[in-house]
Order: sequence, then C-alpha cells, then structure tokens
Amino acid sequence: MALKTKSPFLLLILSFSLFSLLSTCSCECKFTANECTKVQGMFVFGSSLVDNGNNNFLLNSLAKANYLPYGIDFPLLGPSGRFTNGKNVIDIIGEHLKLPVYIPNFNDPETKGSKIVNGVNFASGGSGILDNTGAVAGEVISLNQQIRNFENVTLPELEQQLGCKSSESLKHYLFVVGSGGNDYSLNYFLGLSNSNVSLQDFTANLTITLSHQLKRLYNMGARKFVLMALYPNGCSPMARARNPMTTGCIESLNRAALLFNANLRSLVDSIRLQMSGSKLVFVNAYKVIMDILQNPTPKGFGDTKNPCCEVGGTGTLCKMGGNVCSKRNAYVYFDGLHPTEAVNIVLANKAFSSNLKAEVYPTNVKLLSQV
Repeated sequence: MALKTKSPFLLLILSFSLFSLLSTCSCECKFTANECTKVQGMFVFGSSLVDNGNNNFLLNSLAKANYLPYGIDFPLLGPSGRFTNGKNVIDIIGEHLKLPVYIPNFNDPETKGSKIVNGVNFASGGSGILDNTGAVAGEVISLNQQIRNFENVTLPELEQQLGCKSSESLKHYLFVVGSGGNDYSLNYFLGLSNSNVSLQDFTANLTITLSHQLKRLYNMGARKFVLMALYPNGCSPMARARNPMTTGCIESLNRAALLFNANLRSLVDSIRLQMSGSKLVFVNAYKVIMDILQNPTPKGFGDTKNPCCEVGGTGTLCKMGGNVCSKRNAYVYFDGLHPTEAVNIVLANKAFSSNLKAEVYPTNVKLLSQV
C-alpha cells in the first residue's frame, strides 16, 4: 500500500521549525564548544596581570615569568609565563565561562588552527597603551601591536576555521583589555613622557588612545568588552621598597590609578554611544584588591605587605629558583607587584558574578556573556 503524502501545510510547519532551530545561531560559524549564542572564548590584551606567556618568546624581554617559583601551584602547566604562583584572573574567568581549554598565547608557535577557536591571549608583561611604554623592560609588545597581531594574523585564520566573517563570529567572544598601569610606572613616573605634561593631561591622553584602540576592535566585529581597572600599585611591595621612608601606600601611584579608573568607568558609558550594539563591563579591580588590603582577615589573608617569593634586584620579579613562602594563599602579593592566585580568584569571582556597581559596572561578566 502506498504511503500517504504529508500535507503541504505540515511540510511548511516542519520546514519553518527546522529553519527556526538553525537560526538560533545567527551565523554559520562552525562553533563546537557551546551554543552559537553563548560566549565561545576570549581575546585578551594587556600587560603582565593578564599575560600568560607571550614574553617567553621575546628574546630581549626582561619581563618574563617562565621559571620557578612562578607556576609552583599550577601543576598542569608549571612556570608557563604567568606572573603568579598559579592561575591568573583570565584562567579563572575562563573556568567560570566553562571554556574547554586555557586561552593559548599568541607567540606560541603551536597557537594555530583549531587551537584559536576559543580565543587567543595577546598580552605582554611590561607593555602599555602607549607605544613607548616598557622600553626599560627590554622587548615588549605594545597594545597597538597586540591589536595588529589580532587583526593581521589571528583574525584571518579564525575566519578560515569558523567558516564565517568576523562580523558574525566576533560578537560571540569577550574582548578583555587590562592595560595602563605600566604607562605610569614604566613611563610617566620615569620621566619618559614630556616632563611638562600634568598627570591629568597624561591620563586624558591615555584614555583617548585607549578609546581609539577599542574602536579598532569594534570595527573588526568585537561587541563584548571587559575593561580591567588599574590595581592599587602604590600598595605593592615594590612601591613600598622603593620608598622606604614612607609609611603605608605610595599615594602618588594610587592617585594616578584612581584618576585613570575614573576615566575608564566614564568611557564605558560614552564609547557605548559611539559603538552601536556594543556592551562593555568595567571591573573595578582597584576596589576589590583595596578591600582585601584594608580588611584581609575575613577573606583569609594574613600578609598584605610582603612578597611571597624572594625578589630580585629591581624588587619586582621573583628571583629564579629563590625562596618562596609556604602559606601562599595567605599572601596578597606573590612577587613585588603581582597578586597571588588567591587574590586572582577573589577578583575573577567578583568580575564574574558581583552585583555591586562599585565592583562591576554596569553589570557583571556573567550577564555580559549571556546577552
């Protein structure tokens, strides 16, 4: 007996349902990890606080963390180039986003092909928003060069891997930018910029320059941005050691950070109007870390002033193979400048899920990843 033919109306309904299902991903990108409408990964730009090993591949860089005791609590990767004892804030945010892998660094020759589909880290320790920042650290990759690396190398390969244009794919990624601190410590306060420039004017120039860099990423297709505030570097062991006659934090450094952070928070509102369809989150790392420094005990910290590792001559980086504290989770700082994994966990957790606008503005990374 011949099978009955389905009615044209039923076929139309089924076809429409199938089309609707396929259309939940607004592109034809070959995503594999999550649904197309969710965050697929992160592209990371900035300095040592988010760097995960790019400087390992720079022959003349003095800002490297590819030796013990760095990575002492990271058994999977060891001393990978992260400037901490374990995971950095990017690693932990990636875990919250349920990304299948740690974000690979751009300079690693193995970062190619399918390994880039969950994002790439372009950050470079010692670098800054300005091109001349970090010269004292030898070879570094400026934020402008990081963006060029993304545009000229990673982006064409990503389009090939995903099978669609960046205008479709990049809206499914977070663009994390953590830069600016070195523009003060390794530029302005070293007198590398025009000595007649006031702190206010220097900061205004930094903010304008950063806004242009964000717009470049936006024009390539980026839509979701996470902007990391500067840390209270005036409270770091390095800053204290260089100013032994001063008790407490070095206010000139913290004042600069607060000024930049105020501009950065305002930029979140102003630039969104200029970048239609963009979403930006400001993570107030300064407040989160300052809260730990001012009230450490309830958060499990005991030492807020000393580096956990034995630092070298500049007072910034750990001495290769040097001594290291045993209770690392109780220390705020691992070396003279960079926080321990324990602090990174607090900061990443706040960035991802805090509901306090004083900590994340105007929303948190979790909600950003869901829009």
